[in-house]
Amino acid sequence: MEWGSVKDMEENPILSVRHLNKRYGKGCKHCESFDMLDKETNQCPHCGSVWACKKVSFDLYEGEIIGIVGESGSGKSSLVKSLYFDDDVLSGSATISKYKHGQRNIFQVSSQQKRYIRNHLMGMVYQNPWLGLKMSFSSGGNIAEKLISAGTYHVGNIRDRASQLLEHVEIPLSRMDELPKNFSGGMQQRVQISKALANNPPILLLDEVTTGLDLSVQARVLDLIRNIQREFGVGMIVVSHDLGVIRMLADRTMVMRYGSVVEEGLTDQILEDPHHAYTQQLVHSLL
Repeated sequence: MEWGSVKDMEENPILSVRHLNKRYGKGCKHCESFDMLDKETNQCPHCGSVWACKKVSFDLYEGEIIGIVGESGSGKSSLVKSLYFDDDVLSGSATISKYKHGQRNIFQVSSQQKRYIRNHLMGMVYQNPWLGLKMSFSSGGNIAEKLISAGTYHVGNIRDRASQLLEHVEIPLSRMDELPKNFSGGMQQRVQISKALANNPPILLLDEVTTGLDLSVQARVLDLIRNIQREFGVGMIVVSHDLGVIRMLADRTMVMRYGSVVEEGLTDQILEDPHHAYTQQLVHSLL
């Protein structure tokens, strides 16, 4: 039985991705297809183009967390950035059940529709808070920007929502009008999370959100993510090179290497009984 097929019988996925291909560079006659490259690399030795994602397929269900793990350059961050339209894909499809009844490939819709999806149906939390926040805006102003982009203009409602979200991520309301560039890294990440949740998106993408944080701060951010999942039922994709983070958060895990998914399954199964040699290497490095 295929991975996730039991769940398919219970409910439809909120996000369904099929055969996503992402290449950096124009390519050449030596890398028109990733099958032409050596199995131990995803970079063309002739033109330097990189196949960051190679036929990646998966389903995400409401209220679950999928972890994506792999070393630097495996394609995991390229995958979530492609889903959030930060990067264009070469080919493949992705559908969202709450968008056009799950019948439209979101990679092929107009720029206007992509903005709608970003503002209403997805939230993104980047490893570097400077990518997800405008440091010249206050914390509350960052949330306001997301709300205004989705069509909320009432100042009182915006301020109430910003207060609610910042309180939820344990940012003192006394600092709502302060610039996030004055905050610690952990606080910046929590402001990013509050901004990503502003319009109650059903899908949250988190890219290496604990990298570079002190262990105690990491723990608080991870607890916050888990609490959000329990309270709001948001489906999440969590990208990390840290198997400890994946162990704590993810219900299911995909292991990526050289742009391909080399192993996938329940997180406990992946960590306790890895089958692929690369996954075994990752798990043993954690022990």
